[in-house]
Amino acid sequence: MSALIEEGRAKVNLSLRVVGRRADGYHDLESVVAFADCADRLTLEPGGELKLATTGPLAAACGDMADNLVFKAAKLLAEAVPNLKLGAFALDKVLPVAAGIGGGSADAAAALRLLARLNNLSLDDPRLQKVALATGADVPVCLFSRACDMTGVGEQLLPLALPSMPCVMVNPRVPVATKDVFKELGLRNGELLVGATSVLDAPAWPDEGGSIADWVEVLESVPNDLEAPALRIEPVIGEVLEALRDSAGVKLARMSGSGATCFAIYGAPADAHAAAERIRRDHSGWWVHAGTLS
Repeated sequence: MSALIEEGRAKVNLSLRVVGRRADGYHDLESVVAFADCADRLTLEPGGELKLATTGPLAAACGDMADNLVFKAAKLLAEAVPNLKLGAFALDKVLPVAAGIGGGSADAAAALRLLARLNNLSLDDPRLQKVALATGADVPVCLFSRACDMTGVGEQLLPLALPSMPCVMVNPRVPVATKDVFKELGLRNGELLVGATSVLDAPAWPDEGGSIADWVEVLESVPNDLEAPALRIEPVIGEVLEALRDSAGVKLARMSGSGATCFAIYGAPADAHAAAERIRRDHSGWWVHAGTLS
């Protein structure tokens, strides 16, 4: 059988509200998630034992292969599905790690899609869904890689109809650990940030056919609650946000996930590409991508 290929598209949190921290220590979130047109590439050569090799410009940042989420997802699925066919994975790593754009989660989701194809499993298979969540909170949303409103600990997904949004994504090549940002947020077990009144006052997302302006207007009222604690850990995030907000044609700029990647939405692709070129020129060490979110 020939090699199978999937892309692990970058996830961007257009908004991120921390509802509170559960008694078990997990955080309940509410987030509008979009996906970018930049991605890692994962290949599966069917047959033999489970293996993983990494290549690409950011392969060295992947760390110990035994801790890779591709490995974790494959092993968990093998435990859940008897006689699961496996093989050798090859990951072409281009997305920055510990960056708030779900790179590792997108890779794990791509691995699950590849194994599903190899073993004739539906993506709606409950075993696949359970393994996705057990692998990581962002893996379920990355499994389908489509815009949605994500709630709970990542398991509740409501599809949304986003327009294609010209964007620039910037990472200062500084890793930020999600656990450190939540620790800095400082919620106690059982503590809530969002009460009943806040839920009732939550904005309604635009219907299908909503414009970029419609979405920006609503998103401006719903921040990323992790931006402030992430800024305290890595102040360079503020420099990234300033560079994006100073660009011509920008409609909205904020941090994605737990950082340090930030994004900006523009009204026209030309504005996004011009902004990306200027930022690359002024900050040659930063990772910069101009493209679209959808």
